[in-house]
Amino acid sequence: MRKSFVVALGVICILFNLVSVSISDTSPPADPKKHTEAGKYITSVEAYEMWKANPDKIKIIDCRTQEEYAFVGHAPMAYNIPSRFWTGKWNQEKKDYDLQENADFEVLVKSKFAQSDTIMVMCRSGHRSAASVNRLTKAGFTNVYNIVDGFEGDKVDGKRNKNGWKNSVAPWTYDFDPKLIYAPEK
Repeated sequence: MRKSFVVALGVICILFNLVSVSISDTSPPADPKKHTEAGKYITSVEAYEMWKANPDKIKIIDCRTQEEYAFVGHAPMAYNIPSRFWTGKWNQEKKDYDLQENADFEVLVKSKFAQSDTIMVMCRSGHRSAASVNRLTKAGFTNVYNIVDGFEGDKVDGKRNKNGWKNSVAPWTYDFDPKLIYAPEK
């Protein structure tokens, strides 16, 4: 029994190291809006594989709005901590709705995680998560990755179906885990 435990532990350590090495080789994305000050990038498939190898040590934050998390779906292990909120105000110049910064984003992340935790941040396509990684880096977090293809992925012919968590082998759901959803204090 003890020998099989030691062998299993050894295999887990080897897998974790292999995944960690592959992550360090992920080059910066071509899109400069996905670049971060931390310089740590990962794809959704790599993030899921790393999480599977060590779910107690790898934390995933979905920084999209509550509406996106609820109605578009989400990774079942991802904490929803929005970095911005939907305002409902149309911006004609951007041809999109305005989002308002969540001033408590860093405080909320600090309330759940240690600054030395391995944290992977996801948004829709990698832009907001890059900005969120920068905010967390400035707040003292040292091991923060941008999931560069996000939850929905990049656009092809106007549709988000090229890559991303939802278009990969990684699991996703519409179900809620009360421990993971954003629930502001009232």
